[in-house]
Amino acid sequence: MSRADQLRKIETRSGFIAALDQSGGSTPKALRLYGIPDSEYSNDDQMFDIVHAMRTRIMTSPAFTGDRILGAILFENTMDRQIEGRGSASYLWEVKNVIPILKVDRGLADEADGVQVMKPMPDLEALLDRAREKGIFGTKMRSVIKLANAGGVRAVVGQQFEVAQRILDKGFVPIIEPEVDIHSPEKAEAEKLLRAELLDHLDRLGADSRVMFKLTLPEEDDFYTACVRHPRILKVVALSGGYTRQEANARMARNHGVAASFSRALTEGLTAQQSDEEFNAALEASIQSIFEASKI
Repeated sequence: MSRADQLRKIETRSGFIAALDQSGGSTPKALRLYGIPDSEYSNDDQMFDIVHAMRTRIMTSPAFTGDRILGAILFENTMDRQIEGRGSASYLWEVKNVIPILKVDRGLADEADGVQVMKPMPDLEALLDRAREKGIFGTKMRSVIKLANAGGVRAVVGQQFEVAQRILDKGFVPIIEPEVDIHSPEKAEAEKLLRAELLDHLDRLGADSRVMFKLTLPEEDDFYTACVRHPRILKVVALSGGYTRQEANARMARNHGVAASFSRALTEGLTAQQSDEEFNAALEASIQSIFEASKI
């Protein structure tokens, strides 16, 4: 199957994107939720070995297939590792029919004007060259909006699209992720500012460019319909952002044309201590519920 097949799958098929891209800062929390305390490892190498074992257990599960999962977002460390003797991206696509996507941002800058923009990415092009060799389809990068500050939101979206153009120029599909903090006291107002900026930048994209958005589930149902329908959009997906899986699925189902791209909500209830039978059953239930909420 070709890149055109991957594009067609994302655009036309029901399903969701699994976010398996916890990086250095978020990995300890993810492992604690998985039942592995900080005392189980003493350095980053050991930590990443353990989290790779967790991700491998998820990706090799019988429940984890391209029938319901469109793609999976990987951390760079995962892309550089193997699953059952294959590169992680190759395993996802060739064995599971799941499209591999790479998290490319280097984390968040300190908060200013109610937002956190991304840290600089001077080595982005070199990373994308490696990603191409490994069979990566697209990328993802995250910023955070905490307050309804027009200047801050403008800075976030401007940076996201600037970096997205570098990614488009390398032949990848970028996922633009300006997350609105679900605990923001100005969440609804921040979303209004964000939508206006997103649509303005979409209108300025080249005619042949296609991007994806990964957005916080909004306060107003179907709030991002104009984005979903925009000709430059391949797909709009939603992050769970700290909502429980039940709450995230309920919100998802009320936002038509939007698919899930959950991380913590996907792995909610999975633990290292479960037997394979228990683990696979819990993952099956999670995947099916998110798939149902993401149906076109």
